Amino acid sequence: IIQVESSNNNPGGAGNVAINIKALKGNVKIIGLIGDDINGDKIIQLFEDGEIDASGLVRDPARITSVKTRVISQNQQVVRVDQESTTEISKDIQETVLKNIEDSIIENDAVILADYNKGLFSNPLINAIIDISNLNKIPVYVDPKKNHFSEFKNSRLFKPNLKEFQQAIGSDYKSEKFIKQGIDFRSRISAEIVLITLGSDGISLFTEDGHISIPTKARKVHDVSGAGDTVISTFVLADLGGATLVESATLANLAAGRVCEEVGVIPITLSKLADIIQSR
Repeated sequence: IIQVESSNNNPGGAGNVAINIKALKGNVKIIGLIGDDINGDKIIQLFEDGEIDASGLVRDPARITSVKTRVISQNQQVVRVDQESTTEISKDIQETVLKNIEDSIIENDAVILADYNKGLFSNPLINAIIDISNLNKIPVYVDPKKNHFSEFKNSRLFKPNLKEFQQAIGSDYKSEKFIKQGIDFRSRISAEIVLITLGSDGISLFTEDGHISIPTKARKVHDVSGAGDTVISTFVLADLGGATLVESATLANLAAGRVCEEVGVIPITLSKLADIIQSR
């Protein structure tokens, strides 16, 4: 029996990426898919309350808005209940999503493609988005999932976690060959940068100059939920702001470590980032 003492609502998925960017004082427009239902109304209101442009969201009456309910007791997640549809979206909806991106592309400095295997992305849509972005010289930063892993080519940044990287390599993966396989994979995916998150072991950064390992900086870990969203949000803003790749990855690693110190999906802020930088 669960006795509810308090509850709150927060945007998840790509919404959490948007929340992190806004919390770091960046401007962001979110383009994605929600249902034509009460939870869709709620998420639009959350974005409006957070001063995030949600005009690019597409409402699909054929599906429900994804809702993940986390039950937390004594600072521990007990269970998560998911209500969602993950079937691939219709061609008409894909075309509407692409049109929203085309209409917004030149007004922005970067595109972040955050895939959660929920049915939004198809191979043609991915290819079209990257082609449009590259044509307009807008860098693309990718947080992939396995269903379309090999389609996200020609990006500025490709950011899998270790499990996703291992799945991509398959049975040939060997921990002792990790660096060589990372270098080879970067070439295969045609990404300028491959950044692999390693959980408690930090981040591995692969660039044209080779490999750099950046250890984790979390002082204590309560909850890793949403840490990957924090990594890509922080990296993108630092990269666009002129930081070096190592500086960008280091800041992203510090930011992820900081949000893992709190329970629940908590965005990074400038004050929290400054806090963990000063404690190094």
